[in-house]
Amino acid sequence: MAVGTFPCTDCGADLKYKPGTEHLNCEYCGANNDIPQIEGDIEELDYYEFLAKKSESEETFVESFVKCGNCGASSTLEPNVTSSHCPYCSTPLVLEQAHDEKMIQPKSILPFKLDKNAAKDELEKWIKDLWFAPNDLKKASLNFDFFKGIYIPYWTYDTETDTNYIGQRGEYYYVTETYTETVDGKSVTKTRQVRKTRWHPAAGNVQKFFDDLLIVATKSIPEKYAFNLEPWDLENLVPFNKNYLSGFVTEKYQIELDEGFQMAKEVADPEIRRLIERHIGGDEQRIISMNVNYTDITFKHLLLPVFVSSYKFKDKLYKFLVNGRTGEVQGERPYSTIKIALAVIAGLIIIGLAIYIYQITKD
Repeated sequence: MAVGTFPCTDCGADLKYKPGTEHLNCEYCGANNDIPQIEGDIEELDYYEFLAKKSESEETFVESFVKCGNCGASSTLEPNVTSSHCPYCSTPLVLEQAHDEKMIQPKSILPFKLDKNAAKDELEKWIKDLWFAPNDLKKASLNFDFFKGIYIPYWTYDTETDTNYIGQRGEYYYVTETYTETVDGKSVTKTRQVRKTRWHPAAGNVQKFFDDLLIVATKSIPEKYAFNLEPWDLENLVPFNKNYLSGFVTEKYQIELDEGFQMAKEVADPEIRRLIERHIGGDEQRIISMNVNYTDITFKHLLLPVFVSSYKFKDKLYKFLVNGRTGEVQGERPYSTIKIALAVIAGLIIIGLAIYIYQITKD
């Protein structure tokens, strides 16, 4: 998967992928060089077969990465660089510590659709709409030093599920209840309908096929922010082609294939529970136990495009992510305690004025 360099057919200079196109662009002469398109379907690999033969699999290869000593992310370097920083936390990287790592070959990629300027525009809009953000953040957004396009590693899993369950079905019924209350100083007897639940044993089996359970395979960004970058237009995935990597950083997965599948089970669990509850029926449902059997498991290793930036405020680092396809922005954000304090004071003044005006008009 080495990024390498691709010479311009017109002037020989190094080319970079032009987001939103099928071209490599020359920054010197402006020529567009077409990316050869790989024909064929994107292959799904058998999960258990791969785990059994991983050490001898043709689907693995060796690539050179440099690991950040601060956040642990392993990423590729652009060709011919003499210094670099971690794309996630801006920590200077020790290039001499680059090393080879064995990894699973990506089978597909979703190329960048937005370029760097378009992504920065989306980030600036997001920051401008933040309440109580420090002024320095809004100023910094105009000139983030570290704003990089990164291909983030993901796993997708397909699996058939067959689930046996034991539970209870609750059905409502109503009883008439007598009670007393005081009305005009007198005790009055009344009745009311009270809902109760009658529980019945239930057991059964549900089946469901899950297609493309998507799991982010990095620990360098908070999982909730990665999840909120969705949806991804996975229908536009193309077979992996290293030409799309030119000009961008690629991160190695930190979450291994088997660990990723355990996370995929957690993603599937709520849907399986909903299926069981519908199967139980009634007015309420209880699931006492469930035994899920996962079969016909296949997977893909794919790369998705994300722009990453960071901002340091009061010795804490805040990360921002931009979906390289849709422009969706997610991330952490600092708060200005001064702005919050001023807002609280303003609110108290308004409340005080309202009370004062009320007292005057009342008198």
